[in-house]
Formats: sequence, C-alpha cells, structure tokens
Amino acid sequence: MIDRLKDWLLAIAGGVLLALMIEYNSLLAKHTTPYIASWVAHGMGAIVALTLVFLTMMLLSRKQIKSNVRNTSKLPLWFYLGGIPGAFTVVLAAIAINGSLSLSEAIALMLVGQVIFGMISDHFGLFLVLKRRIVLKDFLVVTCVLAGSAMIIFGR
Repeated sequence: MIDRLKDWLLAIAGGVLLALMIEYNSLLAKHTTPYIASWVAHGMGAIVALTLVFLTMMLLSRKQIKSNVRNTSKLPLWFYLGGIPGAFTVVLAAIAINGSLSLSEAIALMLVGQVIFGMISDHFGLFLVLKRRIVLKDFLVVTCVLAGSAMIIFGR
C-alpha cells in the first residue's frame, strides 16, 4: 500500500516538475530561441545527473553499486541516442508554448506521442522490452488519450 502511494506521489511530483520545466524553458525560449533554451535545459539536466551520480557513488559502497549495474557492453550503440527525441521534445514544447498552443495543450500532444511510441516499442520489441501484440485495449487507451487531448485543445 505504501509503495503504491509512493508511486503516485512520485508520478505527481514528476508531472509538476515537467510542467515547471516546460514553463521556464518556454520563458527562456521567448527571450532567446527554442534551440538555446533546449541546450540550456539539457546542460542543466546533465549537471544535475552527474551530481546525482557522484552523490550516489559517495553514499553507496562499491559492492552495492556493482550489484545494481547491468552489463551494458551488449547494448546496441543506438540506445545511447535516446536523448535526441528528448531534445526535440523540449524544442517543440518551447515553440508550441510561445505559439498558439497553451502548456496543457502541448503536454496533451506529447502524451499522445508517448502512448503511440510506447505501443510501437512494445509491438516491435524495441529497447529490449518483450514483444507483444497490439490489442483492442491499446486502441481504447489511445482513443481516450486522443479524446482528452482534443477536449483540451478544442475546448477553449
């Protein structure tokens, strides 16, 4: 029960953090360009990630770290290009928010993209996930997300 509550709280905190990050990134893009804003956002993210890695290394013993690290030597090189779609998402969010779309509309469209990409990844077994067939339930999920996104976008 507590683990589920923790998951919900982390999901809500992540959503709030995403909304704040996009809001401030868009403000920076308004005063510069979306590309500079994207570089700044990813640079700050890299600094925070490196700080967290170093803090983790200082707090955990080498045995604990080695037991949690997978063998990454067998991963395809294209796995390391995962940040490129994230960079495009940041740029497109900054462009969308400074355009005619609002923050909620931009997030709704990103959510649709994530759901569809997740279904494609599951179907083809991308990123070492187990392959699975796309079933009717998946289309119902996409339909609900699309309908909710359409209500946000066109319900002004």
